[in-house]
Amino acid sequence: MSIIAEERLSDAPYVATIALGQTTSDGTSLRPAEIHWHMVFVRYQGNARLLVVGPWTTSGMVSYQEGAEILWVKFQPGTFMPHLPTRNFLDTETILPQASGQSFWLDGSVWQFPNYENVDTFINRLVRKGVLVRDPLVSSVLQGHPHEMSPRTVRHRFLQATGLTQGHIRQVERAKRAAELLRHGTSIADTVYEAGYFDQPHLTRSLKQWIGYTPAQIVHGREPKKPAV
Repeated sequence: MSIIAEERLSDAPYVATIALGQTTSDGTSLRPAEIHWHMVFVRYQGNARLLVVGPWTTSGMVSYQEGAEILWVKFQPGTFMPHLPTRNFLDTETILPQASGQSFWLDGSVWQFPNYENVDTFINRLVRKGVLVRDPLVSSVLQGHPHEMSPRTVRHRFLQATGLTQGHIRQVERAKRAAELLRHGTSIADTVYEAGYFDQPHLTRSLKQWIGYTPAQIVHGREPKKPAV
């Protein structure tokens, strides 16, 4: 499976994390729903490509091939590219066109593939050129800060910047919090209360939809049976 060798935070408010990994075998794995979108730079058998990935609106399977080096840039909710609306990438992996073996096309310009050491500089260039922008209202609302925007305006801004509604994002984040509580030893009954679910069936439905596992499977560290590659 894919192993992340290095992962770090970014000082830029546009980026959540930057990670570098390499796949050691062919295979598939279950992934949770994801409110973030990613730029994924893949080097495989001497070729390089850039994928714009997600967000993923529900849990699902991801496949990978042995021997690929992968650089992930996970963007903060509210970061988006005005010329490529985030809603167009929901539940998809979109390969951007190559200009050469070491460069690709984005917003009418040719860009060099970055690496783990200079990807922050690459992101800063995208920001300076206006290719990448950020709507601060999204993070402000998600953090519970007061605002004077109407619900209709907030919904429009969320859909424009994230491709998702505020309610969808909060449901996914609640499911992830519940999963973490269970992994750290919180009982199922206490997790229902701590994460704000109505009852255990409500928790189970949420985790199956957003995480891909039942509460019992998370507690016991068991994964559902995966389809053959």
